[in-house]
Order: sequence, then C-alpha cells, then structure tokens
Amino acid sequence: MKEIVSIYKKSVDENFGAIMTKDLENILSKTTKNIEPTMKKILDSYMDSEFRDIVEYQISSKGKKIRPALAIISCLLLGGKINDVLYPAAGLEILHNYTLIIDDIIDSSTLRRNKPTTWRKFGKSIAECIGVNYSASVFQTANNSKKPIEVSKIFSKTMKTMVNGEFLDILFELSKREGEPFIKKKKYKTVDIDDYCRMVGKKTAVFFQASCEIGAVCSGSICKKIINSLKKYGYNIGVAFQIQDDILDIFGNKKKLGKEIGKDIKERKRGNIVVLLAVKELGEIGKQKVFSIMKKKNIFNKDVQRVVKLIEQTNALEESIKLSQKFADKAKSYLKCLPKNKYCDILEDIASYTINRKR
Repeated sequence: MKEIVSIYKKSVDENFGAIMTKDLENILSKTTKNIEPTMKKILDSYMDSEFRDIVEYQISSKGKKIRPALAIISCLLLGGKINDVLYPAAGLEILHNYTLIIDDIIDSSTLRRNKPTTWRKFGKSIAECIGVNYSASVFQTANNSKKPIEVSKIFSKTMKTMVNGEFLDILFELSKREGEPFIKKKKYKTVDIDDYCRMVGKKTAVFFQASCEIGAVCSGSICKKIINSLKKYGYNIGVAFQIQDDILDIFGNKKKLGKEIGKDIKERKRGNIVVLLAVKELGEIGKQKVFSIMKKKNIFNKDVQRVVKLIEQTNALEESIKLSQKFADKAKSYLKCLPKNKYCDILEDIASYTINRKR
C-alpha cells in the first residue's frame, strides 16, 4: 500500500496522468469564453451597481467548467448549436457555484480555489444573500432558452435531489453540530458503501446527469434512447468525479487543488470513500482510532496526518481508484448508443480525464 501511495503522491505533485486531449482542452476553453459573460450578465441583472462586485466574487476564480461543457458537448453531439444551449449552460455553472457557496457555509470552509470562500470574505449573512441571487439566476437562464419549461423542470428536480444528497452528507458526519436537534435525532449510526453511493448519486452524480440531459433537450432531440444514454453517461461520470474528489481530499496537493487537504477529516465526514474503505479494512480497533480523532472537538493538522497514516496502512487508495475506474468505464459503455462524431470522442476523453485529474 505504501508504494501505491508514494506513486500516487508523486503523480499529484508532478501532475502526470491528468490526460487532457487537444479537443477537450479546446472545448473547455470555448465553454469558459462563451459562458462567463453570460453568467455575469445574468447575475448582475436587477442588482444595484454597488453590489455587483460581491455577487461576481464567487465566479471570479476559474473553475473547470465541466458541467456546462457537458451540456454544450451533448447539444453539439446531437446537431444543436452553442447558442441553443448557452444560457442553460451558464445556469449550470451558476448552480454549481451556488452549491459551493452553501457547502462552504455548512462546512465552515475557508478556502476555495486558493481564495477565501464567499462567506469568509463577506460574512455568512451576505453570502446567504448572494446565494439567493444565484438560485434565482439559474431559472433566469432557463427562461432564456428555447425550451424554458423543460429546462426549468430539470433544474428544479436536480436542485431538490441535490438537497436530499446534502441532507445525507450531513447526517453521515461524526460532528455533533450542537444546537441542531434534527441532526442529533436522525444521524446515521453506521455508513456503508451503499449509503455512500446513494448520497453521491443524489448530491453529485445527478448534477452531471442533468448537464447532459439539458444539452440533449436544447439540441431539439426527441429520441428517448439517446437522451437516456446521455443521462446514464453523465450520472456515472458524476460518481467517478466525486470518488476522485474524495481521493484528492486525502492525497492531493493543496496548492494545485486550491483548498485544504484532509478537509473531509476535519469536517468529520464519513461520506468520503477513502475513509469509508479504510475503516472497513482496519477493523473495529482501527476504526475506533480513526473515529476517536474525527470526533475531537478541535482537529488539527497533526490529527489529520495521524488519520492519513492509518489510511495508508490499508488498500483504500487502490480500491478507491479501482472504483472510480469502474464508474468511468460504465459511463463509456453508454457512448455506444450515441452518434459517432468528434463530440462523442470528447465525452470519452472526459471520462478518462475525470479519474486521472489531480485538481
């Protein structure tokens, strides 16, 4: 296990293995170029000029734009044009950033993309107000599409499903969250792999699924078989993406990742696949060692390192990598039902990139 950990950490530090083809790089670049002005236009609309800078802060740090890219690629794959999906694609990225604002408040996270989180920068009250703007802006983008009713339905269903996933993520925690009686009453006593997959499916995978579905709908396609294949591709990519996020949280590079390493440990999250697989392998004594640290009132960096050392004694990293590959391969299998063109090839590239990325 130590050899695997050493190889993985070296790959993170040197950033090898993160395969991005020229076509994928071009589409991500084009996505950013096209949707950023649209995002600003929507977010700033109806806002007094004195508040526009704080509203734009969350989107000022450059993310990967994978979700809107999936929508654009799915639309182009089925014969649509970028303008057909531009506003909903911007809405997907606004929604993504909205979830980050809320997640950072819930988890008290202070760093995001190497910058202070929105609540840390402006305070929780202002961050919550900014979040309301983002939520409303999502549906503004749907109204600016050719399929406003269909796109709005996808957005609303996705957002509500993601709330279910967020509920589960919180209830999986070892944190006591004083003053929150519902959590105390409903907290999960144990968390297993099935619980994890259910949570990730609702919190992360459904969002990737929606990105592909919105792209298909905006293309004008009415072929249910093709749309369902794209949705299943997106769902499985989402699971693989989250597993890779979990791995990077434990074994990533802080500077490249843009956020604190071991954050899930400090946040006492059992809903991290690496932690989950490690405690399962460590047995009762090892599990109690890990959980006794994660239950501490204050968790310091030295505590995180103690947990990581225990994880490194197991095959959790190797098993997590295998699991992410399994979901990426499953995603690729659904591409067989789609039109064979360069956009289908890019979707395959995304599947490979998702599980090899180091940030």
